[in-house]
Amino acid sequence: MKWTVHGRRELYSSPWVGLSLVEVEVPGGRRYEHHVIDGPDAAGVLVADPGRGVLLIWRHRFLGDEWAWEIPGGMVEPGESPDDAARRECVEESGWEPGPLHLLHRFHPIAGQSTQTFWLFGATTATEVGEPEGEETDRVEWHDDVAVAGIVERGEVLDGLSVIALLRHLSTR
Repeated sequence: MKWTVHGRRELYSSPWVGLSLVEVEVPGGRRYEHHVIDGPDAAGVLVADPGRGVLLIWRHRFLGDEWAWEIPGGMVEPGESPDDAARRECVEESGWEPGPLHLLHRFHPIAGQSTQTFWLFGATTATEVGEPEGEETDRVEWHDDVAVAGIVERGEVLDGLSVIALLRHLSTR
């Protein structure tokens, strides 16, 4: 039951987001215009070091005017691989360079409406290489599994990439 695409009309485009109308035909013959959001892929890394715990950053998100714990992550730059982006973002946001990365999961955060893919990587070691860059991170902390479970239960994790990473981590303990 595959849908057929008959055309695409761009409504808006910037380096951060694009909006298009795509004319689709669903099985059975009905045709209509479907809104599609285009955005760069994003990548994050769950660093779960057996001796330190889970690496999290505390940051403010202006859209909801909320503070929350997150794993390090961000947008994949043009020409950059998702694993390189996850590594770069971890260093920039936390000051820690993760060890070898392995893919834990990839998903579409707004399936059916967006072309964006989120990439979640895992690492079991990290080396401190400096201070976080920029103004995104208020503080960086390592949390044991009990603390991570409490952070999740209290609703102190608000973004989907971090929620998936932490729930996956806790489910394997």
